[in-house]
Amino acid sequence: MPPARPDLAAYASALATRLPGTWTTAYSRNAAYADQLSTTAAVWDAGAVGYAASNYVLGHQAVLARPDGARMLLFDRPLRPRQFMVAALEPEAHHDAFHGVAEPGGISVPADPARAATQVARRLLPRYEAALRQVRHNTTHPPPRRPAPPVIAGLVSIAWYPDGVVGAVTGVRDAISALYGAGFQFHPYQRMFLLPASLGDREQIARIDMAAQHLARIGVGVTVRPAPAATPATQPAPLPALPTAVSAPGR
Repeated sequence: MPPARPDLAAYASALATRLPGTWTTAYSRNAAYADQLSTTAAVWDAGAVGYAASNYVLGHQAVLARPDGARMLLFDRPLRPRQFMVAALEPEAHHDAFHGVAEPGGISVPADPARAATQVARRLLPRYEAALRQVRHNTTHPPPRRPAPPVIAGLVSIAWYPDGVVGAVTGVRDAISALYGAGFQFHPYQRMFLLPASLGDREQIARIDMAAQHLARIGVGVTVRPAPAATPATQPAPLPALPTAVSAPGR
């Protein structure tokens, strides 16, 4: 017979008392998968712990909470009866506050609460606390956004930024697939599609040309220009020479 699982509620309490700071625990059972979603949706992990929380019926869970608002989810590790998983939970904040914040993730811990507390304190809490500080800082001091090029009816507007990043905006829904196909990625915080500077000018120009040719086939033009200045003191970098195929009516 497989070994019996340790009692989660008792384990959570034993873990909480061994963590640095003051932690309380709240144990709950989940009769159905939907019952866990209000908590697991906030798991701050896109790796193995987040996968387990999203793809398994947990049955029961415990939330560890600290007075400053830090919270962690604890649950049985699927298929491993002598292990648990613990993950940081996202704080309540506007989604823009998470821009640029490194995800703290989660870890698997052994059934011994003393060993588990040591691992959480060393491997998870420092990342979690740093992420919380950054989210709180971003809430009061939002990171600057790139000034977007103007949205022009029927066109894709592309701008070259001083740091070498290329940005694109459009109000044409059918143009989006062409941008993705050329390697642009949409960045929610910046509100635009971006090509990274790491590609280099030559590769960026080739990808813009690829997008422009695709867009021309569906009757959408492209305009390329230096980026709008963020402040009067900011001077845009010179725009690299572009192939003539990129130019379009309305430029």
